[in-house]
Amino acid sequence: MNTYKDLIVWQKSIELVVEIYKLTNLFPVEEKFGIISQMRRCAISIPSNIAEGYARKSKKENAQFVNISFGSATELETQIVIAKKLNFAGIKLFTKADNLLLEILKMLYKYREKLYV
Repeated sequence: MNTYKDLIVWQKSIELVVEIYKLTNLFPVEEKFGIISQMRRCAISIPSNIAEGYARKSKKENAQFVNISFGSATELETQIVIAKKLNFAGIKLFTKADNLLLEILKMLYKYREKLYV
């Protein structure tokens, strides 16, 4: 592995960012500075912190940024639940984002475990 771009979890996180942007484009316009902004920032935070952590010199520092990514992912998960409950888009339209997010959460958990060993 040469760079953070080789990490599957980073690649999947980028895919999730794109999916969140597509999904939030369907939300009500009045949510532009509300949940749309929040969801996009959380999604962007996931691969950004993976990249920053990877660039750090120690496993401990890397693990801290993986923890931040994990926190952003769970925050996004909560916002998706809220958006569903508010019927901002059809439930089926959330499927790809839900599946990607679950996969990323599992990967981040394993990555974090590996760094703490």
